[in-house]
Amino acid sequence: MKLATIRTESGTRAAVLDGGKLLPLEFNDVGAWLNAGSPEWSGLVAGDPVSPDQADYAPVVPTPGKIICVGLNYRDHILEMGRELPQYPTLFAKFADSLIGAHDDLVLPPGSASVDWEAELAVVIGATAVQADETQARQAIAGFAVANDVSARDYQRRTPEWLQGKTFDQTTPLGPYLVTADETGHEPELDIRCTVDGSTKQHSRTSELVFGPVALIQYISAITTLRPGDIILTGTPGGVGDGRNPKEFLVPGSVLETSINTLGATANRCIVR
Repeated sequence: MKLATIRTESGTRAAVLDGGKLLPLEFNDVGAWLNAGSPEWSGLVAGDPVSPDQADYAPVVPTPGKIICVGLNYRDHILEMGRELPQYPTLFAKFADSLIGAHDDLVLPPGSASVDWEAELAVVIGATAVQADETQARQAIAGFAVANDVSARDYQRRTPEWLQGKTFDQTTPLGPYLVTADETGHEPELDIRCTVDGSTKQHSRTSELVFGPVALIQYISAITTLRPGDIILTGTPGGVGDGRNPKEFLVPGSVLETSINTLGATANRCIVR
């Protein structure tokens, strides 16, 4: 099943993709649907069908309680950054104000000269997880979405902590869909790709993750309670601009596209304000 949060004249709505159309539901967004227990949708349609090509996509979960990110979690990316494989996941956070929809403009962080791309598989939590074992971790996964952890590398490196380079407002595409785990499995084997202005920068498989979705939920839920609608960004593969020689970064007018087969794609034009 594929769900989206779409913008309408009366506000945002959760919508399910069925028969080639997006059917609005009685929930303001996908996060509200998840918090209601992910009910069967057929009796909850509340609006006229919308063509996916004409939909205005909000972040698939607009206001998650937590956005927990994982750094250095693809083998090829770890090697390109000159590091060893980690024993434990490297965790940091983003805030909801960083999120944008699948086709929204991406606002380049003011004052940064090194804004980088990071294609990522996002895990969407569908059930509360506290100190989850493997079975509970699997059951906590609602599904997956496309994301890009756009990073201001110069801000990121100002201190040993990464937060300030990772959570600028309106920099993190998330969507267009939540694809439920019954379609992908709980440890999906998917093709992930990032392009800038049509040129491929990253291309890998989610099987290259050092710590997969289930292991991440087990680890994170031992630290903090995961709740429906929370997001885990699982890390990025090799090919980031900061790892290139010479380095490459996003500039005004760049079009950043991120795609994962089965899940969909985001395409965001970079602007300054």
